[in-house]
Amino acid sequence: MVLKEKELIKYFKSLGIDVHTSTKARGYQGFYLKNRIDISKNIPSERIVPTLLHEFAHYVHSKIEPFMGKTGGSIEALFDTSETAVYTEELLKVTHFVDKHSKCEKLLEHKKIIKEKILVYEKIIKQRYPNFMRSKKFKEFDKYIKKSDAKYLLKYDRIKLISGVFFKKTKVYTIDNIEHDFPEMPIEFAAYIRLRSCQKRQSRIASKINKLNKYYNKPTELFARFIEGLYLDSVTIQRLAPNTYNKFYDLLTSGYYKELAGVSRFFYNPVNL
Repeated sequence: MVLKEKELIKYFKSLGIDVHTSTKARGYQGFYLKNRIDISKNIPSERIVPTLLHEFAHYVHSKIEPFMGKTGGSIEALFDTSETAVYTEELLKVTHFVDKHSKCEKLLEHKKIIKEKILVYEKIIKQRYPNFMRSKKFKEFDKYIKKSDAKYLLKYDRIKLISGVFFKKTKVYTIDNIEHDFPEMPIEFAAYIRLRSCQKRQSRIASKINKLNKYYNKPTELFARFIEGLYLDSVTIQRLAPNTYNKFYDLLTSGYYKELAGVSRFFYNPVNL
């Protein structure tokens, strides 16, 4: 354990915080809850200090807003202001800099690919059924699929059907082998099954993106990544969030952030203050 880590942990413990560095931290890099900070034993060594500061920011925030764990906190309380728009905008820029995952780039790219596939399948269907609409029932397909085991592929991309009492028969169907498993099926109907599968995947991706955005946009997370960012690259943070930067240091020097002042030397940058 390097000197910075030891100093931080010693200071945290002096405040009565229970610190653990050998847990899985509930699957995160770090975790703060009820006066306890957990740091995952699996994170790279260079991530330990910024993660400690991130979780300590949650501790400091809890002193300002005791129920921030349930509510997510507020920019108003964190920066002692009623004008929050500029701070929220800047903090989001900082979050994107500190945590590249917050941009959801891979999910957005995957969503784009799925959308393109849906358009391809729709085009195949419309070659024979020009009035087809994704938002309405596909009556011709519904009539056909009732008599086919392929109907199970509308719910799952891979299924195993077991039949028979004494001599069991097993059939495995997958969405990738529709033409092989159901050679008599019209190509338009195979395209529709794949379209439906893509729609479900699209919905799951959208749900995941919404969940991540909700998490990253919580004021308590924006603030914690701001503190983390000050440690990682305070000059860039000042450039990305000049108003937030100046407001933060005004409040820090006035004692507003209480115990956070005790670790400010780890990220203090006097340029243009």
